[in-house]
Amino acid sequence: MDEQRGSGVGPPDRWRHGGPPRRWRYGPPGWSRRAAGRGDGTRWPWFSTVLFTAFVLIGSGFADHAQAGERVALDPLGRVLLFLSGAVLLWRWRHPVAVLWGTVAAVLLYLGAGYPYGPVLLTVAVAGFAAVVSGRRYAAWTAMGTLWAGHLLTVHVLYRWLPPSGDDAAPWTEEIVVATWVVALLAVSELARVRREQWARERAERARAERRRADEERLRIARELHDVLAHSISVINVQAGVGLALLDGDPEQARTALTTIKAKSKEALGEVRQVLDTLRAPGAAPRTPAPGLDRLPELVEQAASAGLTVTVEGEPPRLSPGADLAAFRIVQEALTNVVRHSGSREARVHIERRDGRLRLLVDDDGPATGADAGGTGNGLAGMRERAAALGGTIEAGTRPDGGFRVLADLPIDTEEDDR
Repeated sequence: MDEQRGSGVGPPDRWRHGGPPRRWRYGPPGWSRRAAGRGDGTRWPWFSTVLFTAFVLIGSGFADHAQAGERVALDPLGRVLLFLSGAVLLWRWRHPVAVLWGTVAAVLLYLGAGYPYGPVLLTVAVAGFAAVVSGRRYAAWTAMGTLWAGHLLTVHVLYRWLPPSGDDAAPWTEEIVVATWVVALLAVSELARVRREQWARERAERARAERRRADEERLRIARELHDVLAHSISVINVQAGVGLALLDGDPEQARTALTTIKAKSKEALGEVRQVLDTLRAPGAAPRTPAPGLDRLPELVEQAASAGLTVTVEGEPPRLSPGADLAAFRIVQEALTNVVRHSGSREARVHIERRDGRLRLLVDDDGPATGADAGGTGNGLAGMRERAAALGGTIEAGTRPDGGFRVLADLPIDTEEDDR
């Protein structure tokens, strides 16, 4: 659970790049599935396509009666063009550019044949909206510009050779209306596209925040379990060795060691249960307060039961709960490392407040034992993560005289104090 003696290594790179798939680009989930044009065979827009096509056919019939004598009467060819311009909308989310150009071509043929003005332009509006929202902005602007230019060419240049015969050039005010309609349609489409992109960014940010919170909570629980078990099992291991050595020669001392093992294992089970309770009931208040530097005398007694004499210098200042827990766990882990890895049976803990920061210094004078302590190498990494979460630092390494030192520098006034 701890590092062997030597220079420490930094915390692992625990962040992984994530986010929604590249093809998930816009809008809320239902909208994105329909509009992304994935071609996955789901959610064909049958209902809206039938509705638009029926509206265009029926509306154009009324327009035909209203414009009788002014425009060419609807014939089978005109009705086929109307039907095709509406039916092709079924593919508007899968092939938005092709559908848009198809509706533009059908509408220009319809108007060039002299058929009555009417809701046929709705099909171009729907196809243009789908193209812009699907991200084909430049194709949409080009197609709509082509529609306007084709209409301009039809009613101001080619009207002499196109039906109905004897027709005059359209007034320029009509062109202004058409141009305004095209620009308004594209503006609304762009607004919808921007809103969908905002939804996608917000959704991706929420997903990243949730993953980040889950990772932080997982690491917090892992650190707590590591620190609790590493210290407790180290004491149990030492006392078990003492008990085995004295079982025949000094049964009373062996009994004392077994009593210490029982008490320490009970305490470890209680702390592990407290950590696991937070998993069973997320957000619930802990049943017991988190340990802090006020429990330092208890930590010294536990180290003494493992054969380690600890001298404490300085008084711990008042800290926020998070900083107090981090400081306690750092001292606990440092003493655990001394018990497991050092040949010295003495350690010193120095507590100092300086310039609004807390300095924790844990020293021992012994060389490394070189024995396999059965650790996983996460002790110093866990201490660094605790300190970094509060904006502090950890320095750990051998001293010139052969001992080992852990120096923690933590801010006393952390963000938690302001909450």
